[in-house]
Amino acid sequence: MPNLNAKLNTMNAAAEQKGPLIGIRHLQALLLFLAIVANYVARLNVSVAVVAMTDAATTNPDFPEYDWTGAQKSYVLSSFYWGYIITQFPAGFLVRRFGAKSVLFIPTFATAILSALTPYCISWGGWKAFSVIRVVAGLFQGLIFPCIHEHLAKWSPPEDRNRLGVFAYSGADCGTVVAMASSGLIANSSMGWPGIFYVSAGICAVWCLLWLTLGSNNAPSSHLIGSRERDYIERSMRRQDGFHAKKIPIPWRAIWSSVPFYALLIVRSAQGWANSTMQLQTPSYMHGVLEMDIKSNALYSALPFLAMWCMSYVYLVFADVAMSRQWMSLTTLRKSINTMSYWGPAAALIGIGFLDKDQTSLAITLMTINAGLNAGSGIGSILTIIDMSPNHSGMLMAIVNGIGNIFPLLTPLLVGVIVTDMGSRSQWQIVFGMTAVVFFFGNLVYIIWGTTDQQAWDAEDYLKPSASECIRNGHQLEQNHTTETDIDTKTT
Repeated sequence: MPNLNAKLNTMNAAAEQKGPLIGIRHLQALLLFLAIVANYVARLNVSVAVVAMTDAATTNPDFPEYDWTGAQKSYVLSSFYWGYIITQFPAGFLVRRFGAKSVLFIPTFATAILSALTPYCISWGGWKAFSVIRVVAGLFQGLIFPCIHEHLAKWSPPEDRNRLGVFAYSGADCGTVVAMASSGLIANSSMGWPGIFYVSAGICAVWCLLWLTLGSNNAPSSHLIGSRERDYIERSMRRQDGFHAKKIPIPWRAIWSSVPFYALLIVRSAQGWANSTMQLQTPSYMHGVLEMDIKSNALYSALPFLAMWCMSYVYLVFADVAMSRQWMSLTTLRKSINTMSYWGPAAALIGIGFLDKDQTSLAITLMTINAGLNAGSGIGSILTIIDMSPNHSGMLMAIVNGIGNIFPLLTPLLVGVIVTDMGSRSQWQIVFGMTAVVFFFGNLVYIIWGTTDQQAWDAEDYLKPSASECIRNGHQLEQNHTTETDIDTKTT
């Protein structure tokens, strides 16, 4: 009996150290998940909306139809990213200064207003007005992911990082599914294609209310968290009292001379290229080459991202088991999962390019496999930013996401140049083949030079002079003082 009591006491002590199984840190991850869902719905519904607006016969013909060229549609699809990349870098500074609660609210609230205004702007100014409002939406949404990463870094103990991070970022897959699956249905309904934007506005507005009520910048500032969970989070991250009030200087020179940072930048840029191709061009490919109507097009376009959403949790389970049983190091785990999520889709994309309307089922199957395998990029490389530098994760995400999203700006324009005939299979082969090559070489760089090791330049006191430097500087000052005294004596 004494031995049993001792074991129970040990287990209870361990549970106390780990904090509650479900707590406020999970609530914060849920809020981040919903934030990404809401903003992705508003961001990605345009791919289906453009098809509905330019081919009213496949949706509700009671609403206006616009005769836009392929190039004009490409401008609309890419214009979001023209604004998106501009505010990435400022977002890193803003979230460090004001915290995620204030900064993350702004883009979502602005997106709600812009989405509600979109149908009126289009009726007034056509594709040009549509492009302008998308640029403005991109400017606001550029603030989002640096905030997400900074918030995760504040709330995610290392032991929970995979779970909280994957769950939060799976909002991108969920948002894509909701946007693509619902947009076609809404366009076919009595609301027509304008309803796509009104529904998006409502979703963003509801999230804003939840965030203002339940969100907190960090554990110590939360009015909902218990002392047990707060202590667990802060202790696991080795934070002293008053840590969140500190302003840690950014070691710019060390970051820009860091090889692992460049490896991470390259692999995430490859993902940005692939994402923009799959998310924005899939409806056009299925409508043009596979000759699918807008309703089934939207539903089938969402299927690959439904697989991606589900597979992200499969990867998470594997990662948890692998780490708990110590099958491999964290770096090996992330690289292995990232390789599967990049090189598998590269092969699938090449296969997709050889299919036509007589092989629709096979094309959809390959696209689903492609997306499902790619779901591992969250664990594979996104969370590496926090592993490398929890203190500067928001700023690093701003840099990586800003540069990485130059490619989503360019790829729709590139597709507009390459694919002059939406029904041409050979032209789409070029698009998918280029994406496969980008996938392959982006991951190869990450395998060779990437790492999850926390970098020396992440330390709070990295830019402070070391003890030896202080001593050396002290000796130098003393020597200078002695020299000046001798000169004064000689002069006298």
